[in-house]
Amino acid sequence: MNEDEIFAKIQTIIEDHFDVTAAEVTEQTNFKNDLNADSIDLVEFVLELEDTFGAEISDEDAEQILTVKDAVAYIASHQG
Repeated sequence: MNEDEIFAKIQTIIEDHFDVTAAEVTEQTNFKNDLNADSIDLVEFVLELEDTFGAEISDEDAEQILTVKDAVAYIASHQG
């Protein structure tokens, strides 16, 4: 799966979890600043990423995922 495909799937996940449309989500979208995500939102988002992409994301790694671009890069580099 390439980064564009990963980005599209992440857009859909964000649309399902946050009050935005996929078209509003860019690579620069920041989970806390732009989506007003709290810690529970972020945990749920990371769990959804794990389920969708079959990746295991450690708590330490999850703390480093601040933007959509970070999430895309993480998934791209940790595909099975």
